[in-house]
Amino acid sequence: MTDYLTIARDGAAEIEEKRSRFLCTLARVEDETDARAVVERLRKQHWDARHTCSAFRIGPPPQPVERSNDDGEPAGTAGAPMLEVLRGAGVSDTVAVVTRWFGGKLLGAGGLVRAYSDAARTALAEVGTVRRELVREYSIEVPYDVSGRLETDLRSSGVAVLDITYGAAVTLRIGAPPTGEKRLEALLAELTAGASVLVPGTDQWVDRP
Repeated sequence: MTDYLTIARDGAAEIEEKRSRFLCTLARVEDETDARAVVERLRKQHWDARHTCSAFRIGPPPQPVERSNDDGEPAGTAGAPMLEVLRGAGVSDTVAVVTRWFGGKLLGAGGLVRAYSDAARTALAEVGTVRRELVREYSIEVPYDVSGRLETDLRSSGVAVLDITYGAAVTLRIGAPPTGEKRLEALLAELTAGASVLVPGTDQWVDRP
């Protein structure tokens, strides 16, 4: 697996069902500790709510870390449906927390499943998604007078420009698929007339438009 989806930004959306309010908050997280910290922060922030249910997926497919919690709702009616929404959307590195304020009317198991699922789907539609791609980091040093054109040409060729450092010369930190080193070398040879040296680094996950 060399790419997967995550949320484009943190955000929240709220729905109402039979006077119960369901506020779904979505956040990008790096690991399980981060995810649990988000849940606890929202539990304290919304101390007056009846339930703080959660689900998260972390890491690239095919085996992301997955957890869900019903927080006192009937088993399988809150966290699990939220997790299914995340799975269905294909997003990872994401925690979903639905805060419920009870409106006085029981929804039944089916109603709870629909409400928690709808809250998560509504929040996902609000924040959008972005693709994460596994790339190998490289650096290349070029003179100032060609750096601007080279950056533009690299971006238009689908190469991720991760960072630019200005010193005696300009150092571009770029990312490309780990299997694409030969193609990248050929592209740079063409763009710089063979005057550049590609220095490989480590593999990492980066967001791509």
